[in-house]
Amino acid sequence: MNEVTVRRLFDERSYATLRSLTTLVATPGEAEIMITTWGSPPVDVAAAPRVRAVFHGAGSIRGLISDACWDRGIVVVSAAAANAVPVAEFTLASIVYAGKRIPWYTRTYAACPGRAWEGRVHVPSASNHRRVVGLVGLSRVGARVLELLRPFDFEVLVADPYAVPAPGFTLAGLDELLRRSDIVSLHAPLLPETRHMIDARRLALMPDGATLINTARGGLVDTDALVRELVTGRLHAILDVTDPEPLPPDSPLFGLPNVQLTPHISGSLGTETQRLGALVVAELKRYLTGRPLLHQVRREDLGRLA
Repeated sequence: MNEVTVRRLFDERSYATLRSLTTLVATPGEAEIMITTWGSPPVDVAAAPRVRAVFHGAGSIRGLISDACWDRGIVVVSAAAANAVPVAEFTLASIVYAGKRIPWYTRTYAACPGRAWEGRVHVPSASNHRRVVGLVGLSRVGARVLELLRPFDFEVLVADPYAVPAPGFTLAGLDELLRRSDIVSLHAPLLPETRHMIDARRLALMPDGATLINTARGGLVDTDALVRELVTGRLHAILDVTDPEPLPPDSPLFGLPNVQLTPHISGSLGTETQRLGALVVAELKRYLTGRPLLHQVRREDLGRLA
C-alpha cells in the first residue's frame, strides 16, 4: 500500500507500534508477514515464498486469499469486526430513520414546500413504537445491530440458518420474517446460494409500506424486481449497496421519493479506518508472542462470510 493508505489505516500510535514489532521491507519476496487492505492485489504465494501470515486491514478476504494460500497453511486475519462497527451504526440510524419515514419526508418536503408540511400527519406508519425489525443474517454486522437495537421498543426477528435461539430476538424463516417485518435489514454474505435471495416473490411478501435496508451486498437483491416494487410506491428502500454498483445514471431509483441511495459509505471512512489498523496491530502482537488470535479466518469459514 502507498504512504497515504498507510496513514489512513494507522494512527501515529499504531504505526509506531508496528515499526517496533517488525522490520518493514519493500518486496514480497523478503516478507514473512503481509499487511493488506482495500485494493491490495491477490496474495501471490509464488512471489512471496517466505510469507507465513496475512493481516488484512479491511473486511472480506475474498479475492485476496487463494486456495494456494490455504494449502500452504498461511495464517489469515481480517479486520472485518472493526469494519462492522460503522456499518452497524449506519444500519441503526437507517432503521430509526426508516421508522420515522425521514428519507420520504426529506424528498417530499423539498419537492412540495408547504404542502408536504401539512401532509406530515397523514402517514400513520411513521413511527418507531412497537415496530417489527427483521435482520436477515446474524453476521458480525447483524449481531452488532442486534445489540444496538436492545434499548429500543422494537420486536426483532432473525433469519439465519446458523443462529441459535437467544434472548432479544425471535428466530424465523426468511419468508415469515418478510411477511411480518416493518423494516428488513440485510446482513447475509453474498454466496451463490444467496444471490438474489430477495427476489420478486419475496419482495411481494413484504407488507405495504415496509422498508428494505441493504448495507451488505447489492447482489442479495434482484434489482429489477426491487425497482418494479419501488416505482409503485408500495415499499421503501434505504440502499447503501446496489447491483450493479454504481447504478447506471438512468436508474429510476435516483428519482424516487421512497428511496434513499448512498454510495457504499456505511463501512469505515475517515478516522474510522484507524480501527482497522489498531485491530491489525493488536492481532500482530498476539501472533508474534504466540497468543491465540481473536480474528483469524479459516478456509472452512468461507461458506459463512461475506
